[in-house]
Amino acid sequence: MKVVVAYSGGLDTSVIVKWVKETYNAEVICYCADVGQQEELNGLEAKAIATGASKCIIDDLNEEFARDFIFPMLQANAIYEGNYLLGTSIARPLIAKRLVEVAKAEKADAICHGATGKGNDQVRFELNANAIDPSIKVIAAWRDPKWSFTGRLDMIEYAKKNNIPVAVSAKKPYSMDRNLLHISFEGGILEDPWNEFPEGISVMTLPLSQAANEPEDVIISFEKGNPVAVNGEKLSPANIMRKLNALGKKHAVGRVDMVENRFVGMKSRGVYETPAGTIISAAHRGLEEIAMDREVMHLRDSLIPRYADMIYNGFWYAPERELLQVLITESQKYITGDVRVKLFKGACHVTGRRSPYSLYDDAVASFEGAEAYDHRDATGFIKLNALRLKVLANSKQKRY
Repeated sequence: MKVVVAYSGGLDTSVIVKWVKETYNAEVICYCADVGQQEELNGLEAKAIATGASKCIIDDLNEEFARDFIFPMLQANAIYEGNYLLGTSIARPLIAKRLVEVAKAEKADAICHGATGKGNDQVRFELNANAIDPSIKVIAAWRDPKWSFTGRLDMIEYAKKNNIPVAVSAKKPYSMDRNLLHISFEGGILEDPWNEFPEGISVMTLPLSQAANEPEDVIISFEKGNPVAVNGEKLSPANIMRKLNALGKKHAVGRVDMVENRFVGMKSRGVYETPAGTIISAAHRGLEEIAMDREVMHLRDSLIPRYADMIYNGFWYAPERELLQVLITESQKYITGDVRVKLFKGACHVTGRRSPYSLYDDAVASFEGAEAYDHRDATGFIKLNALRLKVLANSKQKRY
């Protein structure tokens, strides 16, 4: 038997490599999607081989991740439950796609992931994988009847007994997931929602106490809703993310501490650092304010919660998400221009926007002059809109 394991080098997947090999008497191939983990990839191949894998495949997917997943999502202004910019969620369909492709290329019998039976990732990996290849066999270690671990402390003990190096201790058994868009912190000391998130854990944003003491203006240029340049410098999608991540980190922009509703039914506390995503989201909205038609904006905005749910719940490759993406793409035809934001002490403020397709007409909007707008035109407009309210009020007076 040959199994491709989704591998990060963390506690869970390190234990799973050895567990799959022993439990299924299988050859294990580790697969790691490089979606921006940076130093977390150092020594990963050697560690996988030392843990029992026959091979470790590491894919550089940064540009594809930014171009085909992050940017389309940001075009939709997708935010889950008002706070979460879907950093972990949006990486899962790409990883699932490549897992299936690698399994096919390696002639493997199954793929395996280390997502727990309580989390969202098990759903995301498996729904996305099945949407691509309905015949794929999936080993979900935490749900496997042969799996005997009850929690992360058990796994730490197993790793020690089997000389598997892990970068987590029993004192701080929180989990982290990092990519080009964000880093998440969950579990362990964060499971009590009253516990304040420790400053020392920060990775992609500085703590507010260490943020730069002077504000910084940044100009982001967009073409059809996608960022293409920062301060006049044209960059690839992945490099735009890297540039804005660095600027956001300096000013402590992009940290969110929230309790969210998982798809599987429970509430979960997570802390997320999403500097570039926070900046792009604010700037993109600022540009839409002048370049998007009102009714188009309102219709698109009404669909944002549904679109965000699709990504969060693992339906990236579902027909409803693909259909909705066509609408999103169409809505972005004229979202081209520049937005200036000011970064300072954890905040990102839009301070200017311009577009060749701007619908903002100062001749109409200005309080001065009367050539472009006759104030008396509003009289009939108000009367017609007030008609049903008057009828309702009169009806109430007659009844009561």
